[in-house]
Amino acid sequence: MTGGDFGLLSPVSASTAVTALTGDRAVIAAILDVEAAWAAVLEEAGLVPAGSAAVVAEAADPGSYDVASLAERAQGGGNPVIPLLGDLRARVRELDTAGLGAASAVHTSLTSQDVLDSALMLLASRTVSALLVDVKGTTTALATLVEQHADTLCVGRSLTQHALPYTFGLRAGQWFQGVAAASRRLESVEIPIQFGGAGGTLASANKLTAGSASTPFALADALAAQLDLAPAAAPWHTNRLAVTSLGDGLAALIDSFGKIAADLLFLSRPEVAELGEPLAAGRGVSSAMPQKQNPVLSVLIRSAALQAPGLASQLHLAAATFNDERPDGAWHSEWPALRQLLALAAGAAGHLRELTEGLRVFPDAMRRNLDISGPLLLSEGLVAAVAPLLGEDGKQKLQVVVDETLTAPAPEQADTYRKLLREAVPSDKLSDAELEALLDPASYLGEAQEISRRILAAYPEFTSTKGTTRG
Repeated sequence: MTGGDFGLLSPVSASTAVTALTGDRAVIAAILDVEAAWAAVLEEAGLVPAGSAAVVAEAADPGSYDVASLAERAQGGGNPVIPLLGDLRARVRELDTAGLGAASAVHTSLTSQDVLDSALMLLASRTVSALLVDVKGTTTALATLVEQHADTLCVGRSLTQHALPYTFGLRAGQWFQGVAAASRRLESVEIPIQFGGAGGTLASANKLTAGSASTPFALADALAAQLDLAPAAAPWHTNRLAVTSLGDGLAALIDSFGKIAADLLFLSRPEVAELGEPLAAGRGVSSAMPQKQNPVLSVLIRSAALQAPGLASQLHLAAATFNDERPDGAWHSEWPALRQLLALAAGAAGHLRELTEGLRVFPDAMRRNLDISGPLLLSEGLVAAVAPLLGEDGKQKLQVVVDETLTAPAPEQADTYRKLLREAVPSDKLSDAELEALLDPASYLGEAQEISRRILAAYPEFTSTKGTTRG
């Protein structure tokens, strides 16, 4: 197909897997699936001729429809359902060689918003299910890093500066917690069917079911079951919480991805060199500088994290301006925002899984960077332990030691700090061995290991490799 959008300027989501989940043909397939499921519901309820559903299902093959033509013709009615229905009915009549009148099962009692809202919910459900497979691959990889590096020392940074001794296991644990918590939240979001009819009163469905054993609400529940979507207590065509909740869940998950990418982009700098992305032929190359190995996976994930909040905000803006019983533009502005959020989440999830499963960890570099600050990094703990030994102004005396140390050249600060400390603290109150123990970074890790353990224990469903194979 010429003139198609292949994601040239959106590399984070430019993949056949993401396109299969969220591309135009996936939208068309979801719309057709809604119409086919509805025909099955009507036939089961005895409201259309027997055999109609099979004809509609055969006609609902997305490969039979010209997506480019549908997109162009959608301008006429303002949504893609209208031209697709025309083509679907024509295809059903063509296939209805037995003269069943199967076309009567197409779209009966529905409206375009019922179909498109339900189709987008179906698209979302399928995408979320697929991306969570990659997410669980990521969390499994992170859980392994937590356990492997429980004792791997590194430096914790605060406002860009060295703060306290840390462990890489805890850093990976915090990454795990962000992704697992956001994923659990996304899994809990209900993705419901929409069924309200032309004005949200179910008037047409009420007429359709008159004299039958069914009701409009029973039909709606049956449609939800057919599509494996959540049932809805009532039409939600003007209440967009279903959409904004889904958008918020996706954005929060992408936020957690962005945190990891931001850390990786810093930690993989040559002057830091604590981590490295997995190597692959042709990845990270520069068009001008052959020596470069760019952290492109992190770059792509970060690009998704920078876009997601604006897209979620667009969904809220639309929801807040949903006037009347079908709005004039707000509804239409949801579609691309929701689909792009789904594509970004799916694309970024795949990249993050690859990154974490192949992450290169360099403990020696972590220790080297930790040692840059030397014993100064232990000042908080040392003050707490030593100040009481020096009287009421002990804390002030130790602050003077720190201040004087910082005036020395950086390479000399470790020795200067030890020397000034030894002078400030009488040896009869603190021996050399006791002082050195206080200046050992491994002695001031707090509950790092227990925090990591508690994080993993809080999300057991995200620590197993079960169910992480890509389909």
